Amino acid sequence: MTTKQTAVLIIEDNEDIREGTREILELTGYQVYTAPEGKTGVDMAMKHLPDIILCDIMMPELDGFGVLYMLSKHPETATIPFIFLTAKAERADMRKAMEMGADDYLTKPFDDIELLNAIETRLKKRKQLGTDSSSRKNLFLSDEEQEILLKELVEAARVKTYRKKQFIYQEGDAPLYVYYIKKGKVRRFLYYLDGRELSTDIHVADSFFGYGAVLRQERYSDNAETLEDVELALVEKEQFFELLYRKPGIANKFIKWLSGNIRGKEDQLLAFAYDSVRKRVANALIRVAEKTLGQSAEDECLIRISRDDLASLAGTANETISRMLADFKDERLIAKEGNAIRILSIHKLRNIKQ
Repeated sequence: MTTKQTAVLIIEDNEDIREGTREILELTGYQVYTAPEGKTGVDMAMKHLPDIILCDIMMPELDGFGVLYMLSKHPETATIPFIFLTAKAERADMRKAMEMGADDYLTKPFDDIELLNAIETRLKKRKQLGTDSSSRKNLFLSDEEQEILLKELVEAARVKTYRKKQFIYQEGDAPLYVYYIKKGKVRRFLYYLDGRELSTDIHVADSFFGYGAVLRQERYSDNAETLEDVELALVEKEQFFELLYRKPGIANKFIKWLSGNIRGKEDQLLAFAYDSVRKRVANALIRVAEKTLGQSAEDECLIRISRDDLASLAGTANETISRMLADFKDERLIAKEGNAIRILSIHKLRNIKQ
């Protein structure tokens, strides 16, 4: 039997739906708070810390997606079960809601049983996860806490040195480690049927790679080799999984990285399909520059990459790279400095025409 201590917050701009839902829930034994729009709803959630939140999507000023985003930024509200209520049943809305972390999605009009079942299901799942402060802390970790845990993971790992152009793993190998780059650069690539290479990513110091195959528990589907002398921390997969199970907040970080990698591959495929060779070479230079600069917003950058590796990254021939680099030099977009390339303006390079 539900008790008054179980609190529900309803955020809904339609008064009839808001009050009708309130009546149903109060008759069932819930304590109910209501808000007529998103901003008030966020304030009430922070004040009352309800056990579950029901929120409309389509609202003026701050919509349901905005409410969920704001609440996810606070450890006190980040783990409260969140159910969207909406009259829209488009798959795009449902997908966006789930991607943002919503727990369920009810399409209006819904009947009493459907509503109550959704609430009870989410409350049971929350109880199974645990609602004590230590469980909440495991689910929500600050950026600083995540960095400390990952640093400890790396410091406990064995360090191995690789020479330039040395394989770290090859397609078909069984994953034994998650790799962290302490020094140097690593590229990942695929082979064409004719033996040519297509670079899919470049990793620089202070970054992880190789965790996708570990998480999928599958053999590697690509290859990884060093672009220069490299120092790697080899994190054993057993220690990696132990941290993920102990601190689910860290698992969320790696899932986000994986999602970003997938989006990057999608963009790369679209570029190969529709961009000119000139544009692909420019984008390849920009990708290397962005990896080199990290979070810096500088517009000029010195990069070190061979023409073979640049051709592999752009998906074109070595001869084409030489021609494009000569053109970019004539247009004062780049300059040669020994074996390195100085990009004079990333902004201009990004905006070159097809």
